[in-house]
Amino acid sequence: MPARAQVAQPGSVSAPPALPPIPPRPRPLGESRHDLASFATDADDVECYDREEEPYTAVVDTHFHPRPFGGPAIPMPELVDYFDRLGVRFVVYMGIGQVLELDSGCTYYLDCLGTAAIPSVKNDFYNGADLAAYRPKKVLIVPSMTFMDLAHPAEIVERIAFYDREFPGMFRWAGELNVIKQALLGNLHEPAGLNDIDDWAPFMRLLRDRNIPVTLHSDLGNDANPTQYLYLMEHVLERYPDNKIVWAHMGLSKELTRMDADEHVATMKRLLDEYPNLMLDISWDVIYNAYRPDGQKFIDFFNEYPARILPGSDFVAAGTKEFATYENELDITSRVLRLLTDEAFRNIALGQNFFRLTGIDYTAPQICR
Repeated sequence: MPARAQVAQPGSVSAPPALPPIPPRPRPLGESRHDLASFATDADDVECYDREEEPYTAVVDTHFHPRPFGGPAIPMPELVDYFDRLGVRFVVYMGIGQVLELDSGCTYYLDCLGTAAIPSVKNDFYNGADLAAYRPKKVLIVPSMTFMDLAHPAEIVERIAFYDREFPGMFRWAGELNVIKQALLGNLHEPAGLNDIDDWAPFMRLLRDRNIPVTLHSDLGNDANPTQYLYLMEHVLERYPDNKIVWAHMGLSKELTRMDADEHVATMKRLLDEYPNLMLDISWDVIYNAYRPDGQKFIDFFNEYPARILPGSDFVAAGTKEFATYENELDITSRVLRLLTDEAFRNIALGQNFFRLTGIDYTAPQICR
């Protein structure tokens, strides 16, 4: 296999089938009784979490984009108000690493095919400056480095050192980083090949030494070939088994909406069993929209692996959006959580997996019996 040509371009993929309308909200979300302080490890007399009355939506959003691909963003004080109103107490701030050309006037990459969306430090710096200027009290925000170009990793360690100088100790996560994202191929996205992945070694060692998780977007495949790109993630996991790797969206995407649920779950189980440091992120409403007819299979899977799943909305905070948009996306991506066992709900929705992964000194409340 040639050194730089391992990633085949997807063939023509037929349009996904029309999906039935999204069912109405199962019940009102409810009002949270748990503020940030109630998650502190040393908090006294913390009341249990009442799943019948409090929100079924996650209190931790490990996949949130406070900056869009282009154009203005929702201001941070407004976002913090969104989080507080919905009981979201912990957020991984992912910027967006692939910024559209500034003079393009584009907000969303699929509206501007042919316009380059190239990895950049711009959004990370916006986020760092916002967090330095506005220190929220009602939510704990973990900023993430999203600038990394995985197809050209040579300068990543040097740029992390630059972040260390500009924002010492601030960035405690990496990603969402694109290994292969078919939706971006029309915007000059260059997927990482096998040799590129081998060349990640210096920055992956740095992340490992600092206990920094990394969220990777790596499409499993497409409807024409559901596992076309699985070999890329398998190579990442084989090459870096000691890194804390979060696989975004369980490898699913808008290009892959017809994969057999049993095959998908079996693939995820195999990799989770083989690589103890792998976590799966269940962000993005595409999972619910396309795979809800097979929902029970995923519910059973999450209940069987309650310590290996992270929740997230995948909300992109473009300035044209409002509170109701985030509320809806948080709801859709959390609907599966209301059907989990108490153990899985506490680990996933209430953040125990997130606390364990990051090592931050918080703990999830117990579930009311």
